[in-house]
Amino acid sequence: MKLDLIATIDRFEALQPEWNDLLPTSSTNQIFLTFQWQRAWWNAYQPGELFIITGRNEAGLLVGIAPWFIEADTRIIRCIGCVDVTDYLDVLAPAEYREPFLAAVADLLVAQSAKFSKLDLCNIPFGSATLEILPRFLTERGFSLDIKQQEVCPIIDLPTDFEGYLAQLDKKQRHECRRKLRRIQENQVDKVEWYIVGRNHDLDAEIDKFLNLMRASHPEKAEFLTNEQHLTFFRTMVHQVARCGWLQLSFLTVNGTPVSTYMNFDFNNRILVYNSGLLPEGYSQFSPGIVLLLYNIQHAIDLRRPVFDFLRGNEEYKYRMGGKDHPVMNLEASLVAN
Repeated sequence: MKLDLIATIDRFEALQPEWNDLLPTSSTNQIFLTFQWQRAWWNAYQPGELFIITGRNEAGLLVGIAPWFIEADTRIIRCIGCVDVTDYLDVLAPAEYREPFLAAVADLLVAQSAKFSKLDLCNIPFGSATLEILPRFLTERGFSLDIKQQEVCPIIDLPTDFEGYLAQLDKKQRHECRRKLRRIQENQVDKVEWYIVGRNHDLDAEIDKFLNLMRASHPEKAEFLTNEQHLTFFRTMVHQVARCGWLQLSFLTVNGTPVSTYMNFDFNNRILVYNSGLLPEGYSQFSPGIVLLLYNIQHAIDLRRPVFDFLRGNEEYKYRMGGKDHPVMNLEASLVAN
């Protein structure tokens, strides 16, 4: 196992041809670990010094990536993407190379310990092989550990038809969903439509519509979008994932006015609900947020996607719609002084 420490943007970008080939073999195969997402995040934020550790086997094949950086102010090693705009993070390595790669990473951390204060890895899915293997090697090398649940991602396991999905809900919620859909379908006054952004749309214009609805939906979201780094990330990321065919940006319109929106990703045979927006006043009679969500769930079932993932956050509506908690974990490690 030959390790390399990547600390410059040009060497980061040089990994692009190999990066995504490694991802499907890894314990966590998520859009947030693609080269496109990681590079878009770093381009927008750059909060410190790159500290990407790569591993290659005897044939020179890339078999491991620890996509990390050292935060400038705290000297803490963190995951690229952590934490506000990214939901799942991990180390990339196929099963047969995880142990030797992570053992070598632990050795390198000891050798480089003067550069950082501690390791703080966020958003690791519960059940990741990293949580099983890396702590053992760190403990053997004198690190103290703190592993805890960070948050939850409510997930719906989808059946093969929409009626089967509704049957999974409790009686009251099932009735409410059917009532909301029926009210839309029986409406004879207003023109209510929904669509998914495609190649024939002006993506920049659709992004603007999404951001406007996101701002309108909640003061915290409006405040979040006053940060130019967040806006840079959103616009760059959306173009990147759309180019790769992973974007599922949908809108519900009433008489041509966009009233609700969801930004989802279609990746690794699952739908990921990344963010949303809503006009809070004037259209409540249509229940536009829930109706569009139901259309998205039905579309996921039509696509034969078995998983509808609400991503991080324990908002009540996710459970009403059938979400079940899946934890994401945080790993902290500090080298104990001799």
